[in-house]
Amino acid sequence: MTLALTKVAWDHAPTVLGYRRLAVRRAIWVLSLGVPPVVALGGVGHVPHAAAAFALIIVLVAPFLPWVVVTYFRRHRVAAILQAYPWREVPCWLPPRATGSPATIAVTFGDDLTGTFRTIPFPVAELENNQPDRIWFAGDPRFGGVVSPVGGHYPVRVVPHAPRREEVGGEGFELALRVGLVRRSGKGTRT
Repeated sequence: MTLALTKVAWDHAPTVLGYRRLAVRRAIWVLSLGVPPVVALGGVGHVPHAAAAFALIIVLVAPFLPWVVVTYFRRHRVAAILQAYPWREVPCWLPPRATGSPATIAVTFGDDLTGTFRTIPFPVAELENNQPDRIWFAGDPRFGGVVSPVGGHYPVRVVPHAPRREEVGGEGFELALRVGLVRRSGKGTRT
């Protein structure tokens, strides 16, 4: 059973608050990784061992900073999806992995369609709630979208686990293209 809760997910007040918390979290990540190198660089020549501290910070931060900056700016895609698609409460489950930690979430959209999605950039474990067999989904099942625990308060972007190219055009393609779920070639976006 699929239940449309509002005209669009953005109309649901806890979703807007959850998105704002998402934006603040991502801004804090960018600042926490971007400010230390700048401070250490400012101390070079003035503070003993500042050059060594700068080099160490760069080695530790450089691999993560690009990913954090990309996720900061891709939060606009989450907002676009939430402003275009309604929340639907759908059944879901977390497929087990050999390591024990979930990496994907399987969502059932109907009798003939089950999507397996990977969350970007957070692990699925953060999506656990008091109804682990139900989740809210906003988006297109072919290309991904946004999921949240029931209540819409923690929106997280999801992409198909196995990338695939869908037929260009058809029902819902233009909307998915407009909000950034798919490229003109029919391939779903991965961030």
